[in-house]
Amino acid sequence: MEMKLNPDGSIQPQSNGGGGSLEAQDDQPRLYVGPGVGDTPAAPGAAPGDVIKDSDTPGFKRDVIDESMNQPVIVDFWAPWCGPCKQLGPALEKLVRQAGGLVKMVKINVDENQELAAQMRIQSIPAVYAFNQGQPVDGFMGALPESQLKTFIDRLLGGAKPPLEAALEDAQAALDSGDTETARAIFNEVQTNDPGNPTAIGGLIRSALVSGDRDGAQSMVDGLPDELKAKPEIAQAISAVEVAGMADGAGDLDDMTRRIDADPNDHQARLDLAKALCGMGRNQEGVEHLLELIRRDRNWNDEAGRKQLLTVFEALGPSDPVTQDGRRQLSSILFS
Repeated sequence: MEMKLNPDGSIQPQSNGGGGSLEAQDDQPRLYVGPGVGDTPAAPGAAPGDVIKDSDTPGFKRDVIDESMNQPVIVDFWAPWCGPCKQLGPALEKLVRQAGGLVKMVKINVDENQELAAQMRIQSIPAVYAFNQGQPVDGFMGALPESQLKTFIDRLLGGAKPPLEAALEDAQAALDSGDTETARAIFNEVQTNDPGNPTAIGGLIRSALVSGDRDGAQSMVDGLPDELKAKPEIAQAISAVEVAGMADGAGDLDDMTRRIDADPNDHQARLDLAKALCGMGRNQEGVEHLLELIRRDRNWNDEAGRKQLLTVFEALGPSDPVTQDGRRQLSSILFS
């Protein structure tokens, strides 16, 4: 979207041709926002509510052009009758608040500011422009999914870390180092301010699990709606809870090992041993047995070995060396 700033502060976007009236973009994907997110207070470290404000044609230069000299300003052109605007607005506001004052947002009702809408040559809404250092630098039309909105804002921030993002990184670092108390405290603060944040929820589940509170982790999982359970960060934590429970009632490891030594094709004994090993945190050994099971009979028991292996991979995460090496071996087996 190319735009030109006139000396008087008005905007001259490049025309796409045609006049046309304002139309809502009705074919945009729906965005799921976690329970209560739209009305929650700012995330940890976030700036006050004035990061979002309504403006009009007379105030445009002050609220957008001048203010963008301090930080990027996102301008959302909307109207009360526009359905996609009602979808986009809250999602965009949520991300702007999470940016903690690194970016601001101005909302313009096109019905009440038709002169400004005409200057911008807006032909459909929602329409969003981004300004930085007094100049328009980016924009889009239509309601985008949250992942694309985050990418849009990240471009404006130029590498600066929003407080919520920095807090989640600190929490994960604490969890990785074994400081579950600090990790849970930070994850809980984020989740209190943003109830639907999947990274914070997944982090709380994992923190409980690492600290030995598997019942607490399971209780959190049981209380989640299906929409949240499907989020990748939460699904990964749920898989970790499942893997942690694999050792329950597994029986004697030495006995299972003897059975496998006596009959390498005792697939049930190998599966039970693999699950017990993973449940005890001996993931590399467990994965090796699952790979061997798949190598010997990939279709046994409705591909039980492959399904169990994928659960372990999801629990460990894609960056874990056991996952990376295991996936390479699995591909070699399946496509050999």
